[in-house]
Amino acid sequence: MGPKKVSGKVSAQKKMSIELKREIIEKNEQGVRVADLARQYGRSTSTICTVLKQKESIKGITPAKGVTIISKLRSSLHEKMEKLLMVWVTEKQLKGDTLTQGIICEKARAIYGDLLNQTPRTSTEEASKYSFKASRGWFDNFRKRTGIHSVVRHGEAASSDVKAAEDYLKTFSELIEANGYTPPASLQL
Repeated sequence: MGPKKVSGKVSAQKKMSIELKREIIEKNEQGVRVADLARQYGRSTSTICTVLKQKESIKGITPAKGVTIISKLRSSLHEKMEKLLMVWVTEKQLKGDTLTQGIICEKARAIYGDLLNQTPRTSTEEASKYSFKASRGWFDNFRKRTGIHSVVRHGEAASSDVKAAEDYLKTFSELIEANGYTPPASLQL
């Protein structure tokens, strides 16, 4: 059974690439009407109007490498925070510091808070729309956008002391040899 049909058309929602949105904006600025754009691109007029309402944000987007579709436009405050956070993460990685999800999220909240305090606001209602929680979902998407997924370690892997483990293994081996211990018969070859 296929997708539902609405007035003869398939109702599956199509994602638009950033390039396509920019092309629509450019044609509209050259004088092409919304209805003509809707017909040309096979989209509804409301979709075209939504793209045109967001044209300043779309023009200002500089997506991460490999990203072609942005489904949610984030505020410039989020963009600034993520750029500053990425600089911080890179510095920490170059120093060889261990970074976990918790550390990165904590730093993201701190940077966001600093940027928010520097931004003039008119009311508490306006301030509430700028809330940022640094949730697991945000972190997962941040990793995808920036490509740091293979470097960040979590939980025990991030907190383990590899040097201490190697030292213990050496000490344990010396202790076994010094006292003449032998492995049980089931482990001997």
